[in-house]
Order: sequence, then structure tokens, then C-alpha cells
Amino acid sequence: MDTMIVYVDEAAYALKMLTPMLPSSQPGTPTRWIVVGCAPRITHHASKWVTKSARESWRGKWAEKVFEQVVPLLQVPGDSVITQIARGPLCELTDSLLAQHGGGRVFDARRPKFGQDLPPVTRQQPHEEQGVWGYAAALAGAGVLVAAD
Repeated sequence: MDTMIVYVDEAAYALKMLTPMLPSSQPGTPTRWIVVGCAPRITHHASKWVTKSARESWRGKWAEKVFEQVVPLLQVPGDSVITQIARGPLCELTDSLLAQHGGGRVFDARRPKFGQDLPPVTRQQPHEEQGVWGYAAALAGAGVLVAAD
């Protein structure tokens, strides 16, 4: 059985990323899909006013909404789908899932966000930091577009 670990933070973006991958899978080889939901971070200001149980409840409801949209696409006869919510460092979670399920492939279907560096999901994945120069380049590009009009 082929194992595929997919990290998701937004259903619409993940569906765009996963749809081209489905026809390429072998029809005779069953796939075990492990969908890991990476809930958006709660700001420090908001987390001061919300209890830990309320945050966990919110993460659970968020994950249900995302999984309701993503899982039906992956439920092909013969394939199995396992859902999980990410807690803690993603590299450690990936290592434990690979050890638990005997290896597999890892796919990062999280939507990149401007101004936020996404943590890598494997130790081999390069960690890209945009830093100050990335923001300066984006601002300069926007300035050129405004000046061109």
C-alpha cells in the first residue's frame, strides 16, 4: 500500500494542488491518504482571552470544515483516508507518521501567505525566509505597477 501524507491549511488551495495528482496514481495500487490539518495560528492578543479548551474546540471545528471538503476527493474505492490535526513541530510529526506507517511520500499543500514563513514539513525541505528583502522587493514591484498607470 502506498502512503501519502498531505499537509493542508486551506481546502480550496489543497483541492487545486491534489486534483492533478489523483489520475496519476496507479488504479491497481491502493493508497493510504493521511491528511494533516494545519490550523491557522491564533494571535497572541486573542489567545489571552480564550481558554485552551475553547482553542481546541475551535481547531476541531475548523478541521471538520476542511476535511469535509478534502476527504471526499480522496475517497476512491480501495483507498483509505486518515485525518489528523497538527500539534507541535511539523518535522517531528512527519517523522513519527513515516515511522508509524512504514514510509511514504509527503506533500505540502499549504497555501503560501505573504509575510508569513511556513515551517518546513520535512527535515530535507529547505526553509525559505523572505526576510526584509522579500518585502522590499514586493513593495518596489507594487510601486512600479502604480507608477506605470
